[in-house]
This record gives sequence, structure tokens and C-alpha cells, in this order.
Amino acid sequence: IAEVLKAKGYHTACIGKWHLGDQPPFLPTRQGFDYYFGIPYSDDMTPRPGYDWPPLPLMENERVIEAPVDRNLLTKRYTEKTIQFIERHKDVPFFVYLPHAMPGSTRAPFASEAFRGKSANGPYGDSVEELDWSTGQILATLRRLGLDERTLVIWTSDNGAPRRNPPQGSNAPLAGWGYTTMEGGMRVPLIARWPGHIAAGTVCHELATMMDLLPTLAHLAGAQPPTDRLIDGHDIWPLLSGSPNAKTPYEAFFYYFTDRLYAVRSGPWKLHLAIRDARRNTRSGRPMDRLLLYNLRQDIGETKNLAATRPDVVERLLAYAEKARQDLGEGTHRTATCRPAGRVENPRPQ
Repeated sequence: IAEVLKAKGYHTACIGKWHLGDQPPFLPTRQGFDYYFGIPYSDDMTPRPGYDWPPLPLMENERVIEAPVDRNLLTKRYTEKTIQFIERHKDVPFFVYLPHAMPGSTRAPFASEAFRGKSANGPYGDSVEELDWSTGQILATLRRLGLDERTLVIWTSDNGAPRRNPPQGSNAPLAGWGYTTMEGGMRVPLIARWPGHIAAGTVCHELATMMDLLPTLAHLAGAQPPTDRLIDGHDIWPLLSGSPNAKTPYEAFFYYFTDRLYAVRSGPWKLHLAIRDARRNTRSGRPMDRLLLYNLRQDIGETKNLAATRPDVVERLLAYAEKARQDLGEGTHRTATCRPAGRVENPRPQ
């Protein structure tokens, strides 16, 4: 996204968690971002028994400025840096990608002193309340600078709440936890705000994915997505803007866990595939060695298996699954459209 927007004159910043490669060729500054401030991978990747990780670094552009970083201050500092970037670029087109580290991947999320111990839901609640504060500060900045009606703000999450003790969030009424291919792990909220372009209070129930942001933002900037590779996402501006009768661009959607296909959805139907050697996805608590078919429109909690009564739907979705394997690959099977992962010889910790 940053590369496409930068080519159209946008000033670009990534502020927050990266986790797409910590070696120089993979850093945000090599992927179209003019500025980077954040941690290069997950907040739980810190030195401890069994894990020989270096102290968690805080980076600015391509330089480590602190190690270890104080994780309690990440949300506060990310917010301040975002506001500073917006203020510096208020008179030119800009794009800010703000992947907050919190609530993060630890059993006790972090928060600054102003929020620590203040919520009724422990450290998790503290960190969520600080994220709410952060969003409010950024929106207030846009209003103060007269950018409110000229800025599209998108707020979303990367996965559902994971199973932790004590609990951290809820996915109800969806079934399953984060890091599974149940709806509770994969389906997340998205809020899009652009006064004058997106009507307040409207709701869209059509299926869309994070992959759609690239072609959508490219369209809004008057650009084109890359043409030297297959782009799986679609321009979903008709969905976001509330165009009459706008429908999902997906005939089928595929639920992968790492390199394994676990489920496929088409329209209201979702089919969990029979996998005898399922990995972490077994956290869903569901049997994985049989086909499970659900009508999500009528049964959002995935409670009533209709595989036996709708063999026609099962057959159709199995055909989609096979088509996905031929296009996207699975396990050791790689197709011509599968791009190899980037690697660096002799990597050095940041």
C-alpha cells in the first residue's frame, strides 16, 4: 500500500508493530514508508528460558534507539509520533499505518501510568482503554487541523480475542478463539470513517478481507495495484461508501492456518474440512476429523452441523477448496502463483 501511495505523492509512515521481517531488506523503510517508528516484531518476543531472543528493540527508521523498550509506553509513544507526523504533513497527502502493539501477545498487556490499574478488567482492560484514548487523540488532531472531512480513517483488528487466563476479551456470539479458523478467530470488526463520503451509522454485512485495502486505497488515490503479480484483494469502496445493492466481490473465501487449508466459505455457507492431523486449530474445541457445514446467516455461532442434510452444498464447497489448493498451494505443494518467502543469509538481530 505504501509503495503504491508513495508513487502518487503521498508521504507515508508506519508507526507500531511491523513483524514482516526485521532484517534491513524487509523493514518498512524498504517497503515504501518514508518513516518508521516501532518494534520490528511481536511484543512477547523477549528473552526468557527456551527463547534466545535479543532485548526487544525500538527502532526509528533503520536504527535501534532503545533495547529493551519499555512496553508500558508503546501506545502513548505511538500516538504521539502519529500526531507529530500528521501535523508535519497536514498540507500534503499522507498515509499512516498504525499497528498498535497492544493488547499484544502476553498474558498481561501493558499500559502507561495514566491507564495502568484503572479499568475494571485488569491489564487487558487498561490497555484497551488506552487504545480508545489513542484513537480519540488522533481524531481530535484531524479536527483541529481541519483535516476531518479530507481523511479516511480505518480501524480494525488482525484476529479475534485469543483464549487466555484470565480472559482477554470475548468473541461472542462468534464461536472459537483467536488463532483458530472458527469465526471467532477470523471475523473481526472494521470501522471506516470519512465525513461526507461514508454515512454515519451505516452497517455493511457483506464479506470483505484485509487484502481488499490495497486495491481500495489505490483506487481512492487514483492509482493502480501492482500488475506484475496476482492480487487477491478487490476494490470494496462500493461496500464502504454504501452503494445501493453492493455485494461482496468473493465467490468463495478460504480459511488457511499457516500453509494448510482448514475451511471454505461461499455466501452464507462455511465448510470446515476434515483434517486428522490438525495443529493449533484444535483449540476451537470442535472435532477436526469430519466435515462441518454451517449456515452463518442463520447460525453465526457455528452450532448446527448441516453436512449430512446438505450434501449438495458440501460438494460445491469441496470443489472450491480443491480450486484453492491448485491456486494457492497447500503444505509442501507449491504452485506457480506461490511467491517464495524472502530470506537473508547470515541474519543479525536488531
